[in-house]
Amino acid sequence: MVMRHKRLLVISGAAAVVLLAAGAALYVRQVSAPGHTTSGVPVGTVPVNFDRTRYSTTDPTSLWVIINKQHPIDPQNFTPPDLVPIGNNQEMRAEAADALLHMFADAKAVGYTLTADSGYRSYSDQVAAYGSLVKAYGQTYAETVSAHPGYSEHQTGWAVDIGSDNCNITNCFGDLPAGKWTQENAWKYGFILRYTQADSSITGYSAEAWHFRYVGTDLSTEMHKQNIPTLEQFFNVSGGATYKPVS
Repeated sequence: MVMRHKRLLVISGAAAVVLLAAGAALYVRQVSAPGHTTSGVPVGTVPVNFDRTRYSTTDPTSLWVIINKQHPIDPQNFTPPDLVPIGNNQEMRAEAADALLHMFADAKAVGYTLTADSGYRSYSDQVAAYGSLVKAYGQTYAETVSAHPGYSEHQTGWAVDIGSDNCNITNCFGDLPAGKWTQENAWKYGFILRYTQADSSITGYSAEAWHFRYVGTDLSTEMHKQNIPTLEQFFNVSGGATYKPVS
């Protein structure tokens, strides 16, 4: 959201080898079978045997963990076990980092330079980020653009803020050709755009054109096929703008 790992960044408004196209395609797993969303709404073609219970949605180590205002990280002091560098003094979980760097290489091959502006963020980092926003802009605004400590996807190591051409952790990224390419292609590498304005009542946050969450290509492909934009909707998990106290 609005914190660089190891250095604080507050911004108004919320922030080798090039793979051949055939190589990038390895990240996409084709699926085709009729199906429905969890709400019963018909959806194009989806695998009939997709297992929504394959990974936990509550374990912070899980690829499919859902962190929002209703579902905090447990334990609060969680630190991912396999953080690796992704450039720009940032880190992510190893699997996510590998996918991100492949995506960056493919973007570079078609003329776009992408940067990782914020990756893993510790609990204490989030304390500083949220507190700085409250101090600078007030709590009402901070609530819409930054998570309370212990409620941030960044602490899982699966989330990354992507920027380009001086659009860093700002929604102008979504208007850039590089940003549009990222939004259109991220699912092929296992990423989803986590927060949009249309889904703010579900996710609890305003639009963040820069914030992408790694979920793996099986899930990102499934969500893309079904046209389901949020993890909350796909797994039928509660969300919204109200914080649930840590038990």
